[in-house]
This record gives sequence, C-alpha cells and structure tokens, in this order.
Amino acid sequence: MMYQILEIRDSVAVPATKFSLDVEESVKESLGEKYEGKIKLDTGVCLAVTEIADIGEGKILPGDPSAHYSVKFKILTWMPKNQEIVEGEVVDITEWGVFVRIGPIDGLIHISQVMDDYVSYDDKNAQLIGKESKRVLKVKDKVRARIISVSLKEQNKVGLTMRQPFLGNTKWIKGAETPVEKDDKKNSK
Repeated sequence: MMYQILEIRDSVAVPATKFSLDVEESVKESLGEKYEGKIKLDTGVCLAVTEIADIGEGKILPGDPSAHYSVKFKILTWMPKNQEIVEGEVVDITEWGVFVRIGPIDGLIHISQVMDDYVSYDDKNAQLIGKESKRVLKVKDKVRARIISVSLKEQNKVGLTMRQPFLGNTKWIKGAETPVEKDDKKNSK
C-alpha cells in the first residue's frame, strides 16, 4: 500500500517564537516543519502530521532557546513500492520520456516503455504517437502504469512502464474507465 499512517516517537525542538501557542499546537507545527514534505528512505514522502498521541515534559538545553519535547505522533506517508500498479496524469512529455504525477511525486516512463510500438515524439504538439497503432499520448491523459524502479536515496526517482497488458493510456484499455469517468459519460448524454 502506498499511503500509510505510521506511529513515530521522536523529539522535537519548539522555538521560543512558538511559546505563546498552546503546547500541542506548537509541537504539531514544529513536527510539521521537521517532517512534512521531506523524503525519508524508510517511510517515503511524509505528507502530514495527523495526530499527537503523547507529549513528554519539555526540557531546556544550555545554550539553546528552544524547548525540547519527546513526542509520540502519527504521520501520513506515501511510499512507492516496486511492481505496484499506479494511476496518474501525464504532466510533461519530452523526446525521451513521459512524466506522470503519481501521488505527491512524478514518475518517469522512458520512451521505450510507453507502448509496444515504435514511438515518435511530436515536438509541435508535445505528444507521443505510435507508428503502427496510431495511439497518441499527451499531457493531461490519465494512465495506468507499473512501478519498475524506486530510488529515494539520491535522486528521488520512480521508474514506470506501460508495456504490459492492461497498462497505458486509460483510453487505450478496454473497460478501463474509472467509475467517475463512466458517471461523467452518463451525465453528458
């Protein structure tokens, strides 16, 4: 599962500028600054501090104007998993690949992994076209792909493929419309 809520115990420094706030509020804000939007190898992308379960007694350290609290809290994270099927939206197309927004980051589909066809890049319209199939992929298309590589260590990369059955532009996949898309079609008639 990509999204998960984790319970963590850590210490957090609350700066003196937050001493006028309620302790729980100042601790939650400080945890948010420490965790939210950060990528950690063991947890993935930290999205939000969701709950404070326990706050220990604050300690002042010599030469440090912050109060330090031991805190038990819950955090919402997103961790891409190898071989997982994901759905997303095409956000950019280049001559060498496609960037797809999957959760809070973009994954890359190399041009060789877009479809089982010779693919050419249409620079004028920023789209990819299959030579034999005439399939077109453009920005804002909804796609289904498989995660084939995850590297959060150095460059925060997620590699994807659409060259497998039931993957690709959702318009290419028979019966792949999401329930929302089906409702939209019914309502537009």
